[in-house]
Amino acid sequence: MPHGEHPEGQTVERVRTVAKEPTRYRVLLHNDDYTTMEFVVTVLESIFQRSPAEAYRIMLQVHTQGQGLCGVYPYDIAETKAGAVRDLARREGFPLQTSVEAE
Repeated sequence: MPHGEHPEGQTVERVRTVAKEPTRYRVLLHNDDYTTMEFVVTVLESIFQRSPAEAYRIMLQVHTQGQGLCGVYPYDIAETKAGAVRDLARREGFPLQTSVEAE
């Protein structure tokens, strides 16, 4: 009997599923004239688990280029982290803005 055939003469078809990588989303911080550099560093260290040196580098990017990349995550995590930034900024009285965009 040829390989891939059942005794009844039917051919067996193998279906290979390829797992598609989920779309990833970039979380960005945006510069403003009121949020302190120290607060931005705190946000990057506490919400995005960045090292002090990395947080400082990203903060400088926000300050000099108008925005900085905090991280790339699946949608739910990106939205949760962006919401945590907004909540913490409001509690502390800062107008810090964040956005989430597809990669």
